[in-house]
Amino acid sequence: MQNAEQSRGENQKLVRGLGPLDATMIVVGSMIGSGIFITSAESARLSGAPGWLLLAWAVAGLMTITGALCCSELAAMMPRAGGVYVFLREAYGPSLGFLFGWTLFLVIQTGTIAAVAIAFAKFVGVFAPAIATDHFLVRPMHLFGGYAISLSTEQLVAVALILLLTWTNTRGLETGKFVQNTFTFAKTAALLALIVIGLSLGWKADSAALSWDWWDSWKNGWSPQLAQPGFTVVGGLALALLFGKAMVGPLFAQTAWTNVTFIGSEVRDPGRNLSRALLAGCGLVVVLYLLANLAYVATLPLDGIQHAPQNRVAVAAMNSVFGNPGALAMAAAIMISTFGCNNGLILAGARVYYAMARDRLFFRRIGTINARSVPAAALIAQGIWAAFLTLPRTVIVDPATGAVSYGNVYTQLLEYIVSADLVFYVLLVVAVIVLRRKNAAAERPYRTWGYPIVPIISVLLAAFLIVDLAYLAPTTSGIGYLLVLTGIPVYFAWRGGFSADRSA
Repeated sequence: MQNAEQSRGENQKLVRGLGPLDATMIVVGSMIGSGIFITSAESARLSGAPGWLLLAWAVAGLMTITGALCCSELAAMMPRAGGVYVFLREAYGPSLGFLFGWTLFLVIQTGTIAAVAIAFAKFVGVFAPAIATDHFLVRPMHLFGGYAISLSTEQLVAVALILLLTWTNTRGLETGKFVQNTFTFAKTAALLALIVIGLSLGWKADSAALSWDWWDSWKNGWSPQLAQPGFTVVGGLALALLFGKAMVGPLFAQTAWTNVTFIGSEVRDPGRNLSRALLAGCGLVVVLYLLANLAYVATLPLDGIQHAPQNRVAVAAMNSVFGNPGALAMAAAIMISTFGCNNGLILAGARVYYAMARDRLFFRRIGTINARSVPAAALIAQGIWAAFLTLPRTVIVDPATGAVSYGNVYTQLLEYIVSADLVFYVLLVVAVIVLRRKNAAAERPYRTWGYPIVPIISVLLAAFLIVDLAYLAPTTSGIGYLLVLTGIPVYFAWRGGFSADRSA
């Protein structure tokens, strides 16, 4: 009853100002960031053949589509601010919903915002060399263990981008929608241009696509121990396990499709438009991603994909066709892409913390909206934490030379959370089955196509990846689970405070 009252209350305040095109642009714009332009390098190194590279993206796309089919039923059934947080809360109880929202705020959403902002700054550096990761305004200060904190010109640009987009989204839904639609159209056009150019002009005699060894990784000079130093498994099993790890990049180039559910209270005719936006947006992006990778293998040799400078496969592909002007054009396109992606992440993510605060499971102020009918306090809290996540660094010491270099700690945090995020994915899909039994009488404007086969396929694929990553990277997987579990004492602290408030 309380949840229904909150839903009515938020619907009176949050404005349903997003139509079907706007919702689709949030799906597409949140998904297309920097991942499609760089992650294929690592996937190609792990899989060792162009056929396996394309299959990794295809299977990741299958997980995205099956997940979207399941999520569409939940989104149409419960079109509320918070989206996945609400679905998990209704299916499993408030504790699991909170753990999702807590992890989203701690690292998944904010860490992704930080990572995409750094990617934007890196490509700004292509045009302005003074913006660089090692051009320090505040040199790294070692904190503890292998961590430091710094402020480089690259980090400054990333912080400025986060704060700018946070501010524009506090100006009202119409402003955020305009930025999102404009940049999503622009970057989709840029990705289409990459595909058309690569598939029409990019064919080279030494390209991976013209290789006879589309599937035989060993003939391409691949070995499990080269792909994963210290790996002891050999043969086909080794390839299967490393293929699972090769899917991580493609999966996380696509994960933000759930963002549109976070703004369910602001979509017009949500029973129809949310499901259409999810299916149309995910379908479009999966096809574009497959075609982009086909353009890579048509343009570059396998070694050129695996060892593209700084993993910038798209830049290497355009450089192969047009030389330096092509590389610069691709860098500009990626700047547009990351700018638009971050706007979608910032716009949508704040609605989850807003919903948590409405349930009195986050700071009360976060559950308010400003005069422009947007959750400004949630946006600001998210922006501050995401900006902070651009500043910490990991300290890397070369054992041979003793030379010290620095990485970004949020990248490490995102690696830690991969397995935990897949667990939330499984819980989301299974929630369709749980709520079919728990709340069978609820109105469902959309019902999952292929039920129950589609949810089962989705869960089996995700379960394989969870087990695979736990085996290949037990330390990072374990730390990921620990990061999620930090939310348990926080949840009980908030619940205790809530109970005290009510009794008072």
